[in-house]
Amino acid sequence: MNAVTERVRALRAAANRVSLAPLLVRAGIFLTVLFGLLLAFPVEMFSARALLALTVVAVLPGVAPRRGWPTFAALVTVGGWVMASAGYDRPIALWRLLAVAAALYLAHTLCALAAVLPYDAVVDPDLVLRWLSRAGIVMLATAVVGVILAWLGEIGGGAGFQAATVAGLLVAVGLSGLLGWLLRRE
Repeated sequence: MNAVTERVRALRAAANRVSLAPLLVRAGIFLTVLFGLLLAFPVEMFSARALLALTVVAVLPGVAPRRGWPTFAALVTVGGWVMASAGYDRPIALWRLLAVAAALYLAHTLCALAAVLPYDAVVDPDLVLRWLSRAGIVMLATAVVGVILAWLGEIGGGAGFQAATVAGLLVAVGLSGLLGWLLRRE
């Protein structure tokens, strides 16, 4: 009984020390993950029980960003996307694809920020704004490259699709090589 009482006291003390910036970052994680889940899953699946389950999946990364919950939420989002496009024959719209990808990336980068911010950290708002601006630049660049690759895919029918696939693979291999070189350089 004493162990339970001590845990409750520790939890109460931690709750009293929570500062606003880490709390807002975690709320941003929840909203971003929920937005991505709602975009990815087919509307036909939405019932009260399914929405509750998706809300729980969105809460988990915000509560424990250092654990495996961000990966779990990303996998559930991708699974919903695959289910919607393959199982429910929802056509793949470029805007929806870009929005889900942006939500996945933003949730990932916010989880990385939340993982290094203690609950009671006093954070300069400029830090969060710089973090979000860098994430916005990455998402914008990714969207531009995605639109260009989609445009390349439409040129020439099947050959254009193959060219876009090869170009996408070359970009992925090039970025992987660049990251590997950067890691070895340090």
